[in-house]
Amino acid sequence: MTCSCTDRPAAKAVSRRNLLTMLASGAVLVGCSDNVATGRSQFAVVPDEALVQMADQAWSDVKAQSPLSQDAAEQARLERVGRKIVAASGRNDLEWEFAVFDGPQINAFVLPNGKVGAFKGLMDFAQDDDELAGVLGHEVGHILARHSAERVSQELAVQLGVGVVTAVLANGEHGQYAGEIAGALGMGALYGVILPYSRQHELEADSVGVGLAQQAGMDPAGAVRFFERMAAEGAGQAQPPEVLSTHPADGPRLAALREAVAALRRG
Repeated sequence: MTCSCTDRPAAKAVSRRNLLTMLASGAVLVGCSDNVATGRSQFAVVPDEALVQMADQAWSDVKAQSPLSQDAAEQARLERVGRKIVAASGRNDLEWEFAVFDGPQINAFVLPNGKVGAFKGLMDFAQDDDELAGVLGHEVGHILARHSAERVSQELAVQLGVGVVTAVLANGEHGQYAGEIAGALGMGALYGVILPYSRQHELEADSVGVGLAQQAGMDPAGAVRFFERMAAEGAGQAQPPEVLSTHPADGPRLAALREAVAALRRG
């Protein structure tokens, strides 16, 4: 069954608490929709307007806390490659902005409002524009797949559900154990729902991202080269079991990424 959110509340002064209240009262319609980018149905009850407002605040916070890089060439490179990926994505409705932050982290991020940040460490690590396109394609892929809306919706639903169960238990014969039971339910939801979906999001963004890179006229195999070297960098470091991680293990992730590129070449 396919359904969608039709009546979206204004994004004015939207907070996590307000969203929980709206979800509990039915002001936001609980629904699912088919996502064209991923080809699956997803649970997303949070309106885009609310996500954009949250993202605007987050972008302001990042820029206030992280100094911008003074490397004009790297800033121009990020914007040049990023604009190609954006054009391929078709999301010209967003006010895209690109910024290189001065830091050694090999990391980049995108917000639902079209703000893209990359740290100097990542810009140095990406050996060519094809590798950078693979990273940015992945990040923009999160937007096309509406992963932010899905993740926030899941977290809100878990908070609401645990709160309801706690209230019911508190008034019952096992009221003295309500806190412990609610905590167990929360952990079960974390490891049974939120983390697996987060790992799925990463794999989906990889797949969508290489497609965007190819549409942008870049070599989609750049993503494979980049993540192969990332995996090699972390090979000697202790990593949590995949079941406890928000990201898929390097081996399965690289295998899926290579297959996605091969599928593009088979055409």
